[in-house]
Amino acid sequence: MSGHNKWASIKHKKAATDAKRGKIFTKIIREIVVAAKEGGGVIENNARLRKAVDDAREANMPQDNIKKAIQRGTGELPGAVYEENTYEGYGPAGVALIVETTTDNKNRTASEIRKIFSKHSGSMGESGCVGWMFSKKGFIAIDKSAGDEDTIMTIALEAGAEDFVAEDDSYEIYTTTNDFNAVLDAIKAKNIPVAESEITMIPQTYVKLEGDNAEHMLKLLDELEEHDDVKDVYSNFDISKEDMEKYGA
Repeated sequence: MSGHNKWASIKHKKAATDAKRGKIFTKIIREIVVAAKEGGGVIENNARLRKAVDDAREANMPQDNIKKAIQRGTGELPGAVYEENTYEGYGPAGVALIVETTTDNKNRTASEIRKIFSKHSGSMGESGCVGWMFSKKGFIAIDKSAGDEDTIMTIALEAGAEDFVAEDDSYEIYTTTNDFNAVLDAIKAKNIPVAESEITMIPQTYVKLEGDNAEHMLKLLDELEEHDDVKDVYSNFDISKEDMEKYGA
C-alpha cells in the first residue's frame, strides 16, 4: 500500500493555499450538507459528518457556517439539493482514475468532467471499469518527527490498524473504514499530531509515469481537483519526487 502519501500530499499542499480558501469552503460545506442529510445532524453519531466538521475547523471555517450547513442537510434550513456521482476513467498511459462529485446538476457536471479528461490525454469510461482496482480504506499520515516508530506503530495496531508503513519522511497507517475513527482517536489521545487523515481509495498497483505522461497526469489531476463539483480524485499513478517538483507547480 505504500506510496499513497506521495500523491495525497499534492492535494493537501493545495488545500493549504489561502488563495483557494473560498473554493475549499464551498467543497466542505457541500460535504457537510450531504453528510447531515445522509446520517443526521448529530456529529457524535455520524462519522462522515464528524470528519467533514473536523475538516471545516482545520480550514478555519466560521462555526456559524458549519451550523447552517448542518441545518441545510437536515432540512431545518432551505438550500440546494446535492447529488453524489462517481465517474471512472483513464489518464495518460492507462492510469486509472475515480472522480467523486457532489453537484446540483448531474448532466452539467458529467459533461464538464468528460471534457477535462479529453483535454489532458485521458478518457472517461463506464461505471466499474477501474473501481475494482481500488479498496476503500482509512488512511492516516504522521510526520516522522512526531514520535518513535515502534511507539506509534504499537498504538495504531493495538487500536485496530491493518497496516503500518514507514516512508521517507512519514508513517502511513491503513485501517478498515469501520476502525478508522478508533485508530485516529487512539493516536490523538497520545497527543501525537496527525498530518493527514481520510477515508480514501487505495490502489492495488501503481503505474510509473515520467516526462510528458507525468506532466499531463498532474495537469489532469489539477484541473479535476479545481472543479467546484469535484469532491475527491483517486488514482494509481506513481511519479518521482523530481518530476513531481518539475511538473506539479
